[in-house]
Amino acid sequence: MRVGVSSMDFSEGRKPMLTHDELVEIYRSCRSTKVLSIYLDGGATDFAERKVWLRRLEHALDEIRPIGGDARDDDRKAFLAAEALLRKELEAFPNFLPERGWVGFASAGKLLYCGASRVPMPDLVRWEPGLRVAPYVRALKQERLVVGVLVDSRRARIFTYQDGVLAEPENLKADALTGDLSDTNQSRRATTHSGTRGKTATDAAQKLLEHEEQRMLKALVSTLQDRLGNRGRLVIGGTPEVVRHLMDLLPESVRHRTIAASGLRVEMPDVDVRKRVEEAASRLNQQIQEQNVAQVIDEARSGGRGTVCADPVTKALRESRVDTLFLSRGFVRANPEYADHMVGTAFEQNTEVEELAADGGHRLDTEAEGVAARLRYVL
Repeated sequence: MRVGVSSMDFSEGRKPMLTHDELVEIYRSCRSTKVLSIYLDGGATDFAERKVWLRRLEHALDEIRPIGGDARDDDRKAFLAAEALLRKELEAFPNFLPERGWVGFASAGKLLYCGASRVPMPDLVRWEPGLRVAPYVRALKQERLVVGVLVDSRRARIFTYQDGVLAEPENLKADALTGDLSDTNQSRRATTHSGTRGKTATDAAQKLLEHEEQRMLKALVSTLQDRLGNRGRLVIGGTPEVVRHLMDLLPESVRHRTIAASGLRVEMPDVDVRKRVEEAASRLNQQIQEQNVAQVIDEARSGGRGTVCADPVTKALRESRVDTLFLSRGFVRANPEYADHMVGTAFEQNTEVEELAADGGHRLDTEAEGVAARLRYVL
């Protein structure tokens, strides 16, 4: 179970990434409070680039730090207090940031959140009322549960992957006694008998093995349905024929959230499983996003529960009619203030937000000005 935002473990620089609900909770609690939002690109790995992120941060802070006669004294003090809180957290990283990105939010008297992100982040520093939330949307996909299954005819290894962590596998096996007995019978018949009797025994043993495989796969499907719920993603790998059998047994509600990944083997070490499952889940997420965008664009053209382009989507947000907001990464980069306003409005309404890159983002840019929305209802 995830801990609440107020009780997160902020020790040793490794904090759990925010879930959608946690980010919304912080956003709502700081609507009228000035917040220092810091996003850092942690992609540098070459030793010659050590502390480059810190120099970029110093430059960005210098540009927005309230100084001189125009700055109100209380605003300047509040900024310095928030800056000190986040600088203290960053002292844990003298050379490189621990992941591909880092995010921190602080007000004058409170560290609201800070932590590393496995998703690349832009360099962005803002001091303004409320959190700057739009860049964090791309990290929210990490909270989505991914179940990985490696399967052959005799057993299945079931992994869960969430927030960058691969859990220890659970093993589901076909009946071991039946399998051993069948192997023994096949060996005996081959050495002591010939002709029809040997063939009959071998056929019977094969049918028994196939029965146990089918029974295991049915039990596996039931387990997966319980684990995945309505939103989880499924990555399957292993023996190709058994993978196909498993895919055929999956209900449609799960199959459209499933990808069969080549290169995954039942005996693969956990460290390799993690990498492969993460890569496959990323491909699957892109496929689902592209399908969702295509559906929303088609709905918008036919007058259904979809709308596209900035002005119509903004109007639907004002009317609290948006179920899911889709933004291209290009739109967010080109319109940071506008995008953040849209994301904030969505958060106020418990609306899901998706940021798209790759083909889905390109289609949004070319056909919808980088913005689309699935609607709760049509006026």
